[in-house]
Amino acid sequence: MAETIERRMLVLLLACLLDALVGDPKRLWHPVQGIGTLISFLEKGLWRIFHLSDEREEDRGKKRLAGTVLCVLVPVCTALAVILLLYLSSLISPVLSFVLEVIFSCQCLAARSLRDASMAVYRPLVSGDLPGARKAVSMVVGRDTEVLDKTGVTKAAVETVAENASDGVIAPMFYLFLLGPVGGFFYKAVNTMDSMIGYKNDRYRYFGSAAAHLDDIVNFLPARLSGLFMVAAAFLLRLDGRNAWRIFLRDRGKHLSPNAGQPESAAAGALDVQLGGDAQYFGHMVQKAALGDPLREVTPDDIKTMNRLMIATAILSLLFFELLLFCLTIL
Repeated sequence: MAETIERRMLVLLLACLLDALVGDPKRLWHPVQGIGTLISFLEKGLWRIFHLSDEREEDRGKKRLAGTVLCVLVPVCTALAVILLLYLSSLISPVLSFVLEVIFSCQCLAARSLRDASMAVYRPLVSGDLPGARKAVSMVVGRDTEVLDKTGVTKAAVETVAENASDGVIAPMFYLFLLGPVGGFFYKAVNTMDSMIGYKNDRYRYFGSAAAHLDDIVNFLPARLSGLFMVAAAFLLRLDGRNAWRIFLRDRGKHLSPNAGQPESAAAGALDVQLGGDAQYFGHMVQKAALGDPLREVTPDDIKTMNRLMIATAILSLLFFELLLFCLTIL
């Protein structure tokens, strides 16, 4: 038992270091692409099997059932694939199995990718290339970016780093801590389903409801840990830690998502800015609560500060999970 826990400690540490150094090379195939392909394949099959149609309102019950079936199949198939690959690699070589665990675990994390994507927004912003900044931010947010001004683009970039500090870093780290790469990829499967079908439009309002609810469930605890660690990181970085704690307590429940508001409210307080507010999606304006107080205007440099805050939050989380695993080895 102790050897298994020690192995998980080492795998988690090396995975985080590898993510920090390499991230997700753009030219290499990523397993999340495979998960996305699986979701698309099963979605098409389920729509045919259940004879679903976008136009028929009476199909909503069947859409919920089909979506629930998808929510079972995708994470289970993903987890089984990881288990099988790790088992086969262990038959070839224990070293190969260990290396594969590290690589799989690294592929569940997105701290480096999140930083790189947000800096791709920062650079055209500071050079005055607003169309380029809009295009860059459109790669990481779901809202309509062509209507955003410089402040809107900046806020969108800061918000996505804050929210994905949980979804892309702390939450997968949490499931890697619990179950290793199998847990990490189970989480990535759920999160990918939500990002692909968890929308409230005509096609996915009912079909994607199970995916959205499941994503809310698996992110419930990690999101709250993310908010708490982000407040602590704000103090360590000599940002406005007191305000981060105040806004976290006051505004974390205002977001439309039960989880996204946790780290976003802490980030807004730490930066002394106001995030959130109404945003346009697919041509429709969506009313969203503001998080934080507008103590000052949001500036492009806040993207860099938000990245520092995200990285510090990730380091604190890693230390916390490593400490918990270490405590388990001596029990």
